[in-house]
Amino acid sequence: MNLHEYQSKQIFAEYGVPVPQGEVATTPAQARQIAEKLGGKVVIKAQVLTGGRGKAGGVKVANNPAEAEALAGQILGLDIKGHLVKKVLVDPAADIATEIYVSFTNDRGARKPLMMASAAGGMDIEEVARTDPEKIIKIYVDPHLGLHDYQAREMAAAIELPQELWPAFNQIAQGLWHAYWDKDATLAEINPLIITGDGRLVGLDGKMSIDDNAMYRHPELEALRDKDEEVAEENEARKFGLSYIKLDGNIGCMVNGAGLAMTTMDIIKLFGGEPANFLDIGGGAGADKVAAAFRIILSDPNVEAILINIFGGITRCDEVARGILDAMEQVKVTIPLVVRFGGTNADEGRALLEGTKLITAQTLSDAAQKAIQAAKDAKQP
Repeated sequence: MNLHEYQSKQIFAEYGVPVPQGEVATTPAQARQIAEKLGGKVVIKAQVLTGGRGKAGGVKVANNPAEAEALAGQILGLDIKGHLVKKVLVDPAADIATEIYVSFTNDRGARKPLMMASAAGGMDIEEVARTDPEKIIKIYVDPHLGLHDYQAREMAAAIELPQELWPAFNQIAQGLWHAYWDKDATLAEINPLIITGDGRLVGLDGKMSIDDNAMYRHPELEALRDKDEEVAEENEARKFGLSYIKLDGNIGCMVNGAGLAMTTMDIIKLFGGEPANFLDIGGGAGADKVAAAFRIILSDPNVEAILINIFGGITRCDEVARGILDAMEQVKVTIPLVVRFGGTNADEGRALLEGTKLITAQTLSDAAQKAIQAAKDAKQP
């Protein structure tokens, strides 16, 4: 789950990270009232879960409340990379002398949290990472011990931060680390962390991504979820305990197990097709869950065939077959279905599907090729 900038900075502030004391507005009039309260120049920032807001016209500086109202009117309703702006953050304008980047994220390869920082912060940090990766300094954190003060000092020295700011940087780094760790985040980022004209460190922008698998531990964060900003199908899948990610292809995938789902997508691509989604129905999927998966896949107009790939272990293939047959009575499926069973009771599962319009396959390679060909044939007049 991704958090908006204002939500991320509220959490950072709880952990002692200095951030601007701005407020959120949903109307131009509210933006004017906030600007009047703050006094002086303010920055109007679109709150959407995507990058590139500044370049898209979603970040503007207002010199007075009237200008804040006018600029908020321009930004609210703006489409930024397919995201409609419904709220803006009104922050006091900052006196920026230097922009720094700092974050904590997961390094799955190393199986450790990773702290990153760079003296080349700002909105072009992705380009810096691509063209000058040596400017991104990395330090691994032992998850059992947490971030040590000496590691924060090493990072401050590595990015050539003035030594008088090291204690403040350590406080911010520790706060960001604890926010990342306590909230089960996959990313906690400040970009930019600025040095102001009077020599203070302030987290001007913030971003947090929370591990969905840990949300049961954080009901307080569930309330922050912006469902309008998320894919509708993914929200529907979450209701049924399904793991679903929409992709751009035409072959719908229904698989049990994340690893098998990824393999299925790879095999589809190997034979020249494109998967339309990642969908893991998990173990012991009954008819209701399978029917929900069908509905979600079929809601994508790009899907021209569905590949069901089940490897029976704890989940028996004959049980899944019965679930598929029951689900097909609940959901009208008008596109080709290819089913591949392997493992526990695979033969029994295939036998149950005999006499139906479903296409069966013995191997995953065979199933992928049949699904791709079925999608092509379905296009024929």
